[in-house]
Amino acid sequence: MNNSVGNTGRVLWAGLRALLVLTVITGVLYPLAVTGIAQLAFPSKANGSETKDGSGKVVGSELIGQTYDLPLKGSEKTAAPDLKWFQPRPSNGLGGNGVNTRYKLILSGATNRSGDNEDLIKWVTDAKAAVVKDNSVNGYTVKPSDVPADAVTSSGSGLDPHISPEYAKLQVHRVAEKNGLDAEQVEKLVADHTDDRILGFIGEPRVNVLQLNIALKNLVAAKG
Repeated sequence: MNNSVGNTGRVLWAGLRALLVLTVITGVLYPLAVTGIAQLAFPSKANGSETKDGSGKVVGSELIGQTYDLPLKGSEKTAAPDLKWFQPRPSNGLGGNGVNTRYKLILSGATNRSGDNEDLIKWVTDAKAAVVKDNSVNGYTVKPSDVPADAVTSSGSGLDPHISPEYAKLQVHRVAEKNGLDAEQVEKLVADHTDDRILGFIGEPRVNVLQLNIALKNLVAAKG
């Protein structure tokens, strides 16, 4: 009986010591080491890839998209886009679940609708009509065939911060008109903020909307 109690006590004490040692190693030392290495080697990425405006204020992350909308008016439930800014691709978060419909960081995911799903067809049709209407300005008319896929569909995560160069260029004339700029100036902004394929062959050319809008803001401020 005494031997059994003694053996049990030794096993429990050994288990407790192992728990304490592993807790210190994996719960304290390892996280501190990884955090320290990340801060030394990749400080920007370790801190969330923060993006700052011209004044040094953090305005977002280069990894997460965001909206550029007007304030809600009256009984509006959905804010209208602020058309002086370049607009991101739609974000329906898991099919417009009411939780993550517009770049909210609660959930992320695709709509999971098939190509013949009635809801998806309506979303795409309505989005394409809005893109054509919003971007057709004096002297520049957008045709439905001009609208790229990323202008009317959300990304797999619903949080993509990038748009295609084609979608950015489609918005140039509207952005120029709304901000009193020449289209050539805005076209140059798009060109300057277009990233090529990674290593020349991975992915597609892309434009980070937040960084482009920061440059737009600075251009408008410099103008006057």
